[in-house]
Amino acid sequence: MLFTYTIVIRIYYALIFLASFFNKKAALWINGRKNNAVKPYKGCIWFHFASLGEFEQGRPVLEALKEKYPAKAVVVTFFSPSGYEIRKNTPLADAVYYLPLDTADNARDFINTLQPGIAIFTKYEYWYYFFNELHQRQIPLYIISGIFRPGQVFFKWYGNLHRKMLAMVSHFFVQDDTSADLLSSINISNVSVSGDTRFDRVWANALQPKQLPVIEAFKAGQKVFIAGSTWPKDEELLAKLINHYPHWKFIFAPHEIGKEKINHLMGLLPEETTVRFSDIDPTSQISNFKVLVIDNIGTLSSLYQYGEVAYIGGGFGAGIHNTLEAAAFGLPVIFGPNYHKFREARELIHLKAGISINDAESLKQATDLLMNDTEYREFTRQKIKEYVRGHIGATEMIVQHI
Repeated sequence: MLFTYTIVIRIYYALIFLASFFNKKAALWINGRKNNAVKPYKGCIWFHFASLGEFEQGRPVLEALKEKYPAKAVVVTFFSPSGYEIRKNTPLADAVYYLPLDTADNARDFINTLQPGIAIFTKYEYWYYFFNELHQRQIPLYIISGIFRPGQVFFKWYGNLHRKMLAMVSHFFVQDDTSADLLSSINISNVSVSGDTRFDRVWANALQPKQLPVIEAFKAGQKVFIAGSTWPKDEELLAKLINHYPHWKFIFAPHEIGKEKINHLMGLLPEETTVRFSDIDPTSQISNFKVLVIDNIGTLSSLYQYGEVAYIGGGFGAGIHNTLEAAAFGLPVIFGPNYHKFREARELIHLKAGISINDAESLKQATDLLMNDTEYREFTRQKIKEYVRGHIGATEMIVQHI
């Protein structure tokens, strides 16, 4: 099985390498690893994140450990360019690197050089050679905000190698009882049900959000519909809503902000009443516009404080993005059909604070309910805030254990 795993890793690298000649993200993945000049930080706290979303998920634990142990260096690694490129200069870390390809030599060389005191991986990312190297050196390895499902390879008859990876983890902090039960079914008991650290992160953000005067000026006291982390399929449906709600304003914050993506979105929206964030003239009357397109990274988590209803993108693709950022501000959320892997989305639907849609017709039904029924919207707002508040505390449990 290990031989097969190694071959698959090599094939994966070869495919990314070929894609790098015509795909910018793949090129960043390859070139970033070529320039990975790792330095020693003996005894450091090493955090690894798949991408930007996992960074925000693990950030409360990172900040808490940094405060508790200020003399310890913090090193962050990312698998994906979308995490590394945005957070490579974060003041929260002493160094930020790409995680090298998971081979025996790479794992040994990386850990030899870095010399971490502990390693903390968030949610998922299970790499055999890195886990084995940490295990052999008796360096504690923690999984935080872990989530497990019956369909995962760990619980299949052919998942022996992946079960070996799990056995190398010092302790699991999982999001729910189902995950703990699944681990128990394969004789893994070093588990705590801590919950999801994202609740701590979004709640802290909602208590002290970054103020955005430009957004406040655009809102101008009117109700705002915020479409966050959208993809083209989401945008094509949402653009048709604008004329149906003349007394509402709309903000789009797409997941990808490359020139081609933004131009495609702008082509869907009413030209005369739409403005890009980067085109705003400080002297202009931004309140005269009905639609605002956010073409930068890092604004969305604070943007939700100005909204009444949110749409979360990604549900027509691999899966929806972060619903909790909007929920922490009390916004009812709408999203596409691919949400079932996300526990909080299922729970928001159960609370009638989240609505899944499949097409233009079901989207219109959802927006009619949430945008026209003020009483229902305000009732939902309180339920959502109570839901988020009731799930905080994972960070404290994790930090106390570590």
